[in-house]
Amino acid sequence: DVLLNPHCWQYGVLLNRFSDLTAVLLHLKSLGYYSLLPLTDSSDSQSKPHASGLQAPLQCLVHKDPLRLPTQRHHPGWLKQYYLLNAASLLPVLALGVKDGEKVLDLCSAPGGKALALLQVATPGLLHCNEVDKSRYEWLLKTLESYIPPSLGDTVTVTNMDGRAIGGKQSETYDKVLVDAPCSNDRSWLFSPVAQQGELWLRERAQLPYLQKELLCSALAAVHPGGQVVYSTCTLSRAENQSVIEGVLTSCPSVELLDLEKELVGSLSEHFRFACLQPPLGHLVIPVQGRTWGPMFVCKLKRNS
Repeated sequence: DVLLNPHCWQYGVLLNRFSDLTAVLLHLKSLGYYSLLPLTDSSDSQSKPHASGLQAPLQCLVHKDPLRLPTQRHHPGWLKQYYLLNAASLLPVLALGVKDGEKVLDLCSAPGGKALALLQVATPGLLHCNEVDKSRYEWLLKTLESYIPPSLGDTVTVTNMDGRAIGGKQSETYDKVLVDAPCSNDRSWLFSPVAQQGELWLRERAQLPYLQKELLCSALAAVHPGGQVVYSTCTLSRAENQSVIEGVLTSCPSVELLDLEKELVGSLSEHFRFACLQPPLGHLVIPVQGRTWGPMFVCKLKRNS
């Protein structure tokens, strides 16, 4: 019922640390928004722009009701203050745990929300954002231009490549890789007003696990030994979630499944409904009334050799 009723969908408000947030924070609090994550800095540091190089906690505000703020328009030279998203889409970013100075690859980056979130929690030594689809690549460029200051130009690179080839071309280059894989996206195809579009997605759905496994294998090749990869989708499909992870673990004995229960699931179970998965590979947020976040599957892997 939740997936078929967009009028009940809730929206998270990801704040942009590179913009002045004083007025927008006051406005959001007056509307009843509250923080999804605990704040660790002083309240003063939350309202002023951060210079690049300073670390700050990720700020996402949510509301108990399905309110949606207006999308801010792009203006050259002005950085947008917030980005609207499904709050569960921050889980892969939190799971990756990027630290200052690390080399990070966002393999399937468009439209750019997760790249933006990565830059809210740390200033990596390199953030390589890649998108294979040309139109989505252009969308990604516009997103980054709207939120990221020019001073990060040497830190953030954007490419239009097939992600399956990056592991071979840039093997053992990165500390961490995010694979937010193309998926059947249950919200989109279930609510599609065009019946033929839904039928097309269903036909394509059968081929997606092959692509997803190839992207994940490319990501594991791109990290150095000891590096970490987070795989995520926004679908409920077991074939695209646990089965992809199962296939990679079976074919790659040097890859280790990392536990997210303590660092991620336990601390956020108040906000998200986590499904009980069988086999227990990764974690899946499912949308329910009053907590309409998801679907979002997330799994963390480590390359040992």
